[in-house]
Parts: sequence; structure tokens; C-alpha cells
Amino acid sequence: MLKVPQHQVAGHEAGIGKLGPLVDESGRFYKPLQGDERGANEVAFYSSLSTNSGIPEHIQRFFPTFYGTQLVEASDGSGLLPHLVLEDLALGHVNPSIMDIKIGSRTWAPEASEKYIQKCLKKDRESSSLSLGFRISGLQIYRSKELGFWKPGKKAAQKLSTEEVKLVLRRFVSSNTLNDLDLRPDCAFASTVYGGSTGILSQLLELKAWFEDQTIFHLYSCSILVIFEKELALKGKNPGAHIKLIDFAHVYEGQGVIDHNFLGGLCSLIKFISDILTAPSDCRIDISAKADQKNLTADNGVVADHKSHTASDNGVVADQKNLTVSDNGVVADQKNLTTSKNGVVADQKNLTASDNVVADHKNLNFSDNGVVADQKNLTVSDNGVLADQKNLTVSDNGVVADQKKLTD
Repeated sequence: MLKVPQHQVAGHEAGIGKLGPLVDESGRFYKPLQGDERGANEVAFYSSLSTNSGIPEHIQRFFPTFYGTQLVEASDGSGLLPHLVLEDLALGHVNPSIMDIKIGSRTWAPEASEKYIQKCLKKDRESSSLSLGFRISGLQIYRSKELGFWKPGKKAAQKLSTEEVKLVLRRFVSSNTLNDLDLRPDCAFASTVYGGSTGILSQLLELKAWFEDQTIFHLYSCSILVIFEKELALKGKNPGAHIKLIDFAHVYEGQGVIDHNFLGGLCSLIKFISDILTAPSDCRIDISAKADQKNLTADNGVVADHKSHTASDNGVVADQKNLTVSDNGVVADQKNLTTSKNGVVADQKNLTASDNVVADHKNLNFSDNGVVADQKNLTVSDNGVLADQKNLTVSDNGVVADQKKLTD
């Protein structure tokens, strides 16, 4: 008996008239196969995993188990459709806290059509992808039996600013999430979830070591799924924290070149999680919530329209059309602006390629978040977000202040 996944946080959701993934009771996850080249790409990628000698055994565990393809009754009522049959990553979890983190400052491949590139660019610019090298595509955080999950809408999650992403990474491992208006997460479970020899950070570092050398694949629009059981952490038990790589519709041959786009975003995520572990007491983050949050859905309990300038529970800026610069210096509307006060480039209309992606990581010392474009002869700023520093002046947070001469 197939049913809608209970703990899906991102992607297309199954429903009446909606095509989305399904699960069964045996622990298998059925993902509708996209009818164009994306579906074929994903099948080819999964099919190659088990026989690819370039993927060591300890890295294989970060990919979902693949059981082939199967014709099943589609969730939208359209009849039998081919589905990828994968491991149900939520199987065995009772009340899992989950984050879907899309890696890379650029989510489109060079081979993509112009129409698709523009679609991806819009999402990248409206999220933290360009500034951090990753964005949160969706999440749920378990609070208690009485309150259930805190689960913001997908649109709200994807538009989290740099500071808001920092906040969510802390809230994800905090005990004081009973009150959604609490902006001072205590990071109570940071050491047991993120830290330790088997924690999330250790697993991410394993992936990083492999991506520093692997030239087999370039993964675009791929996500890292982070899962743990908060109830186990509350009882002082192992929360079973682990990561999985998911979504491989946009995988291309590496052709002997390191996947700097993915590696840069991965290093950035590692930096932020490392910061939480090294300074757990520095968990208070002041975030200015903006006035109009029309796009926040009701499933996170946030008031739908904040026209009176009240703060949402996660301080997410839902509508930045008329805003200039947010409190963390990230430009809210980049269409007509030049440069924000901290040097973050405000007008990125003509930037397509991943200007902040690392070009050569092999022999270089990474910056704190490792998102770098060309590190061959350069010293990296504190957050390492660079485009090309050869002839440019860099602002104090390392973001290139003048990108006029950069092209894709």
C-alpha cells in the first residue's frame, strides 16, 4: 500500500492532482521519474553508483540505496508511471528533525537551456545560494508531543537570508524551540548532533575529503539531507544523526575537473556548523524581521500577513520588493541597487557563472567557509567568499565589492 511520505520537507508533494513521491511499509521510496533527460540522468547516475570503482565504500553510504525503477500508480491519478525506487530515508524515525540543504552557489549546469538557467538564477539570487554557496530548501524541527513540528513553508525556507540561515542551523540543534518567537536558541544538542566522531560535522568532512579529489561527477542542484531524533537527544541517547546526498537529476561527467561548485558550498556549510561547535554560547542572533511576509504558509504557525511590522517566529523576510538592505547587510532587492554597505554586490543581473566557487582547492588553505573562486595565489578573507581577487579590493567580510569586470 503506497502512501504520501509523512516527513517530506522539500520537493514536489504528492496529493490529489499533484505528482509527488510515495512510500510503502517495507521502507521504499518511490520518486516519479521525470519524463525528459533529467529522469534518464538520475537513473543513469544511480545505476552507476554500485559499480563505480571511483566511489569508495565509506562514501557509498552517503547515497540512498537504489532498487531500480518500477511502474506504480501515480499520486496524481494519471495512471501507471515509472518511478525510481529508493531507500526511504525516514524509515525507523519517529519524530525526526530534518533539513534539506541544496549545495552550490550555482544550481544549474552549463549544458542547461537559457530558460532553465534564468529560472535557477532567480531562485539562487533570492536565497542564500550566491552569498553562502548553499541554501535551505526545506526543514522541520521537532518540538514536543503537544506542539509537534516547526515546519516553515518551502518558499519561506528557500528565501532565508545569511543571518537567518545561521539562526536555523542553531535552532535545529536547540531544546528551546517550544516558543516559535524565541530567537535565542540554546544549541543544547550541538555537541551530540553536530559534534563527535560520528556526528554531522565528521560526516561532512568525510564528504569534503572525497570531493577535494573526485573528478567523476559534477553535481548541480543536489542536496544534503540532515536527520536526527530530538527525543533521543533529550534522553541523553545517541540521536542517530546522519546525512544523505539526494537529487541527482542534474549530474554531469566531471571530465577530470574537480566539482568546485559543490565543494565550495560544502566547505561553507562546514564552516557554519564548526562555528556553532566552537562557540555554542554565542547562539544569540538578533534578526530584524521585515514587514511583509505574505509568502509564509500556515503550516509553521506564522501569521500570514505581517503588514504591521511584527516579527515572524523565524524572522524570515518574505517580501523584500521594497526593501533596501537588511540588518545583516544582504541586499533585499538587487535589481536596481549598486553595492550594499558591507560590500556585498547588489546588482547581480549579469552574473551567471558561480563567481564565488572554488577553482582549485587541492593545494590551498580554505577560508572559514571555503567558498572561493580562484585561490591559486590568493589569501582568503574571513568568510572566503571571493570571485577573483587579483585586481579587486575586498570588503572586510571578504565579499568582493566590485564585480564590474567579472563575467560568467
